[in-house]
Amino acid sequence: MIIDEKQLKKVILDSKLISSSELDELIKKAETKKQKLGNVLLSEGKISETDLKRMEAYVLEIPFVNLVNKKIDFSILSLIPEPIARNHNIIAYKKSEVGLEVAMLDVDDLPMIDFIKKRSGERILPRLTDTASIKSALVQYRKSLEADFDNIIQKESGSLKTDLKKVVRGEKESEEGEEKTEEELKALAEDLPVVKIVDSLIMHAILQNASDIHIEPGENNLVVRYRIDGILHDAMTLDKSAAPGITTRIKVLSNLKLDEKRLPQDGRFKIDQNGEKYSFRVSTLPTFYGEKTVIRILKENAHGYSLEGLGFHGEGLERIHDSLRQKIGMILATGPTGSGKTTTLYTMLEILNRPEVNISTVEDPVEYQMPRVNQTQVKPEIGLTFANGLRSLLRQDPDIIMVGEIRDGETAGLAVNAALTGHLVLSTIHTNSASGAIPRMIDMGVLPFLIVSTVKTIIAQRLVRKLVSNREKYFLSKDQIKNLAKLVDLDRMLTLLKNENIIGPKDEWKDVPFYKPVKSAESPDGYSSRIGIHEVLKVTSSIKEMIIRGSSQEEIEEEAKKEGMMTMLEDGIFQAAIGNTSLEEVFRVVSE
Repeated sequence: MIIDEKQLKKVILDSKLISSSELDELIKKAETKKQKLGNVLLSEGKISETDLKRMEAYVLEIPFVNLVNKKIDFSILSLIPEPIARNHNIIAYKKSEVGLEVAMLDVDDLPMIDFIKKRSGERILPRLTDTASIKSALVQYRKSLEADFDNIIQKESGSLKTDLKKVVRGEKESEEGEEKTEEELKALAEDLPVVKIVDSLIMHAILQNASDIHIEPGENNLVVRYRIDGILHDAMTLDKSAAPGITTRIKVLSNLKLDEKRLPQDGRFKIDQNGEKYSFRVSTLPTFYGEKTVIRILKENAHGYSLEGLGFHGEGLERIHDSLRQKIGMILATGPTGSGKTTTLYTMLEILNRPEVNISTVEDPVEYQMPRVNQTQVKPEIGLTFANGLRSLLRQDPDIIMVGEIRDGETAGLAVNAALTGHLVLSTIHTNSASGAIPRMIDMGVLPFLIVSTVKTIIAQRLVRKLVSNREKYFLSKDQIKNLAKLVDLDRMLTLLKNENIIGPKDEWKDVPFYKPVKSAESPDGYSSRIGIHEVLKVTSSIKEMIIRGSSQEEIEEEAKKEGMMTMLEDGIFQAAIGNTSLEEVFRVVSE
């Protein structure tokens, strides 16, 4: 449904919101900038978005809908997951025998209409709307969690609070004055209100694309928070009496000890939601006001990642591909918890996963299931540690080995030995930079000559939030360039940008574009999803000599930079220059 510009011009003139001469000037400006007339009208402030959308709807001969303050049934709203609704400005708001009515900012988005049709199985009836309506509807995704809880409480006619109070009392005494047994606690946790609450918490976390759920007991209430794109957001505040029932229900799902409240516990469970399989890692921790529970959400069978999609590019990307072509040696990924190391390793495994090789892993936990890969979950409580698992794995005739994490000297020694005896080994290690992995391994007891004999490439990484397409372009002022010079070598960074063809050979810093987040209805903070920033250190002959000599981490990093390594901060500035993220986001993450 393409808008006829001539018809739109006539409707605009008929509205008398703008004069004919002004409109002609704006049409010329739209043609010069190669933009739609509507976008120019909005950017020049000549017309409101609501008026423009109503006129476009009239030209297209489709209804315009206003969803501001309109209550939408959540069963209909949730037919489109919140991340898709937010990123594509599309809301499902009404369902009838005729079909599913969806409000959109862009009714030309035919692939999205087709996607919603296949997902819902309904005939899709596109309707035009404005940003205010989209914003109002998106808020309901968040409000719906609270609404779900209110409905649960009302439907159960007060039994929820009664049942939860029983669970609270169950911590101390039963009706006979004795402590409740595990069986009694389990029975209470399987009461319908508690089950519905936990199901709602999980469903909304998945809808909002959260990576973690934090359930935190306080003095007077229970706070539920979701981690979305690396940032924690408050999702719900409940009465403190709900805490024991929710925790016990999660323990039941995770097969944990219900009557153990003094020690931390770890568990896991799986569910099937809308045809997708999800795995949940559960951790409980005793705190002053009760047990805190954190649930990590993992989408099973996740695949389709590429190194380019993760943010690798240029020389760093080539170095990784060169390492993956090797038959022996070690490739290490470093960074703090939650920096995407495991995803990087799995992506490399997908590249290596061919019928002629035997790939085996030892992990804690097994985060993604991969076909044709033999994955082993460590279980320290029964003696199956990384070291013992790796020792056994070496007797299974592997070609490629992935060790989830090198945590101690024994595991490090075994991994090095595996690389020396004809295996390609992939693993992670906790350091802040690529060069920092070398002193860390030496500290674990690995001799320098063994490091230079085995380690081929070291990758360090962080995750930064990606800007949505609606972003603001700007150029650095002189003062901003001076401030940037305090953090990075400007001449070197400019050369790197020129080498990657981001800017022209004669461009200066004043010509380098950067972007700011723009808050909008679909993205309250201007960001959506994340991308990696990396440094890829290749262990060259000169760096091998420095390791043998016992050179410092800083000296090794300087040599790596001379040989073409882009540091994480430099890669972050690169990602900001191409519009993937903002400088502020890069500085926030790299300085952490």
